[in-house]
Amino acid sequence: MHSETPQPRRRFFRTAALAAAAIPATCGLAAAQAEGAKPPPPPPGAPKRRRPIGVSTYSYWGFRREEFRPIEKCLDLAAEQGFDGVEILQVQMEDFSPANLQKIKRHAYLNGLALMGLSTHQDFVDPDPYVRRHNVEQTIFYIRQAYELGVPSIRINTGRWGTSKNFDELMANRGIEPVLEGHTEEEGFGWVIDSMGDLVGEAEKHGVILGLENHWGLGLTPEGVMRIVDAIDSPWLRVTLDTGNFLEDPYARLAQLAPETVLVQAKTYYGGGRWYTLDLDYPRIAGILDDAGYKGWISLEFEGKEDPVSGCAKSIAMLRETFG
Repeated sequence: MHSETPQPRRRFFRTAALAAAAIPATCGLAAAQAEGAKPPPPPPGAPKRRRPIGVSTYSYWGFRREEFRPIEKCLDLAAEQGFDGVEILQVQMEDFSPANLQKIKRHAYLNGLALMGLSTHQDFVDPDPYVRRHNVEQTIFYIRQAYELGVPSIRINTGRWGTSKNFDELMANRGIEPVLEGHTEEEGFGWVIDSMGDLVGEAEKHGVILGLENHWGLGLTPEGVMRIVDAIDSPWLRVTLDTGNFLEDPYARLAQLAPETVLVQAKTYYGGGRWYTLDLDYPRIAGILDDAGYKGWISLEFEGKEDPVSGCAKSIAMLRETFG
């Protein structure tokens, strides 16, 4: 056996050594970005990247329009109307078998659509630990569904006290409801934080970001949302920002959550809202998101009484004009 390295191999190792010498600088940039450092600004005059615009299947179905319940029907409509992607409302699905999830993924791909969100429901605001554990296990099931679908983020919420007679009463009270008798809001936050803390490991394992929505219950205020996010302190739990769930002083509140946002749900109300109508200033909201450095998806949630097909058509035209 020769003790010397043949000439071609020596050249290869010299080339590899030169390439390795260049790696630390690029690795350092990647590491800095992973730690949260912002990349350098684009050069002057560079074209602004347009934000992708998606639609929630909820926009067509709305819990009441059975002809729009099938996910495939919503995917076809979204593609026809020019959306870039679709956020699936999980309770709208009827078949959770792996074969059906792959069928939905294939259907989206053939329509040129990204499946970018799975909007789920859970309720951790319950004094019964067995109920909370059931909700944890169910949310783990949702995380695995998202993974099978290739969806990178799911919407989650805190749940609520359940002291309102029904959702209509909750809306009449502007989303505010009394704490369950015999318990405190502090207890409620503890239940939610403990429950969501059990989810982040599964989320990381499957590469699915949890987006805590500013929703009713303990997520009603930006302070409530950030109390939970900050307590868990994981990159796998951030914020899903709903533009229509702050009924008072919306712009200051949206600005509080924008820096932690991974998905924006944009509400529109053509034909008037079912429970309320907000006259939202979307150019102003776009400015808030720009200031926060948000570059991700805008997902339409149409909540108007107008026919959903025409309402979504008007909505995408407005969102394209606003967000480029």
